[in-house]
Order: sequence, then C-alpha cells, then structure tokens
Amino acid sequence: MGFLDIIGPVMIGPSSSHTAGAARLGKLAGACWGDDPVREVALFLRGSFAFTSKGHGTDKALVAGLLGMEPDDEGIRTALATAVERGFPFRFEREDVDGAHPNSVRFLFSGRDGRTMEIVGASVGGGAVELQEIDGFALKVTGDLPTLVTFHRDVHGVVAAVAALLADRKINIASMTLHRKTRGGMASLVAEMEMEGNPDPALPGDVEKVHPAIVRVVPLYGRGGPS
Repeated sequence: MGFLDIIGPVMIGPSSSHTAGAARLGKLAGACWGDDPVREVALFLRGSFAFTSKGHGTDKALVAGLLGMEPDDEGIRTALATAVERGFPFRFEREDVDGAHPNSVRFLFSGRDGRTMEIVGASVGGGAVELQEIDGFALKVTGDLPTLVTFHRDVHGVVAAVAALLADRKINIASMTLHRKTRGGMASLVAEMEMEGNPDPALPGDVEKVHPAIVRVVPLYGRGGPS
C-alpha cells in the first residue's frame, strides 16, 4: 500500500472521498474544459454526493476545484462565495443514474461561444478519482500522471503517429488505452506519460497536428490537473 492509502491525503475538509476527491474532480474537469470563458457549469450530483454534499463540503470542494484549488487549499471553505465574487457561474442539481458510482458527478460546461462539454467523474476513495466519460466517450483518467486525451476519427495510423511523436520527444508512455463509439466513427486515445520536468505547453498542439484525423486534444497534467 502507498503511504497516502494508509494516512489519507493532506486536505481541507472532513472526508477524503467527499471533500479531497471532490476538489480533485473539479480541477480535472476544469482542466478538460480549458481556458475558454464559461457561461455556466451545471453539476449533477449522484448517489452519496447528492445526499451528503453540504455536510461534507462536497459542493464547496467541487467548485474550489473548478476554480483551480488543490485539496489542501484553505480557500475551499469559502469557495462558493469566491466563485460568486469572481463571476464564475455554477448551479447544482441531483440525478439518479442506474449503475453510477455512488460518489460521482456529471459536469456540464457551457461556453459563451456556444461550446459545450460533458464530463462524468467519480471519487473512488482516499482522495483518488477517475474521469469516466468525456462527451460520451467512456474512459478512465486518474490524473496521477500527465495525460493526453485525443478525440479523432477511427482510422489507421493515429496511434502510431501519436506514439512516434512522444518517442521523438523522449516521453515514455506509461499506459495507452483506446475507445471508440462505432467502427470508423469517432474514437479517443488516453496516453499517460512519464517524463522529467514539466510537460511542454506546445505538446497538445503538436499532437493535434501529427495526424489529420485528430480533431481535439485535451491535456491533463499532474495530480488533479494543471496548476
């Protein structure tokens, strides 16, 4: 067992799953969306997230993560007020989904330019999290390692092109998983990377250009997303 599995994460709040994990989920979801202005973020709480959200500070932690805070940031306590002060629009809803993880949430981002993004994530215990869906694609992203998620047309050569570019940059691929909705339709690739130092900010753009079938690349750097 890892040290954090024994003592739990360094955090603000009473629960590693409902507070620390929620903050990490919010930060990962915000990293998926990127820097585009947000018109609104709707958070659909599921299972125990819905029923104990205020008591465990889950609502505050999720919004704190969306604002870029880490699980040990004292600003979690006042995150809802901070979001209002910054003009960051959010709202909470509840939903029942058969088979959903009991500590899970669906984020629905709406941009001022009309862009939307839907992200489903779960807090799986001890502060650990996983993103389970991005825009309907089933996947698994923990945020423990720098990760690139590509969305591309399901054609030959995409995996080889991405792997070759990372190899050329001397980046080791810790794991790579592939997902597709239909053969020949849209697909996604999740590459967890091991590297020394911080990832090159230009890397996602370079990956997007490495094959014409790649439509979009989502960078998720470090534990819980980029700082």
